[in-house]
Amino acid sequence: MNRLQNAATEARRPVPALVAVSKFQPASAVAELADAGQQVFGENYVQEAQAKLAELARPNLTWHLIGHLQSNKAAVAADLFDWVQTVDRAKLVTALADARATTRAPLNVLIQVNIDDESSKHGCAPDEVEALATLIAARPTLALRGLMAIPAPHEDPALRRAAFAKMKALFDTLAAAHPGVDTLSMGMSDDCALAVAEGATMVRVGTALFGARPAKG
Repeated sequence: MNRLQNAATEARRPVPALVAVSKFQPASAVAELADAGQQVFGENYVQEAQAKLAELARPNLTWHLIGHLQSNKAAVAADLFDWVQTVDRAKLVTALADARATTRAPLNVLIQVNIDDESSKHGCAPDEVEALATLIAARPTLALRGLMAIPAPHEDPALRRAAFAKMKALFDTLAAAHPGVDTLSMGMSDDCALAVAEGATMVRVGTALFGARPAKG
């Protein structure tokens, strides 16, 4: 996306990795984007992703779970995805670690942080990050890669930028304590430029790539 390249150039930061959010998009739309060169996709729901991956049958693609994960679906998620971006509690760490096959590469995980303390959103509190990170780092079937957040959709860009800046500070602290932490996933179609300016290394974009999302069902 030229928007990401332009944002990175303006902010004098590296161009972030792009996760194409394919929630509710048909497998044919994913295949079309993959044929154009996009290799990394994000899904919100385990069941939808399971059906889509089976239909696509493209082992060269990388898949991220970017939606809330219930513990009872952790076993399927641990087998299906390459990354889980929404780890926010100890129970989920245990479930994913126990389910990931030891014969496979470790499952890449991000800790989801509720940076604006919204009651309607999932994610751990900032002061819970280190404890979760320690649990993840102790499990050989998991790879702690960093943090993820969905800040509140403030109309004022300055407020969104402030949340991104808080996440960057939290990320820097985590990276200093845990080798291998290299990913700060934040920013979506409408605010990815702000996120890049504040240090996002990965953004999750759907509408800007696929167009308006089809209605579910």
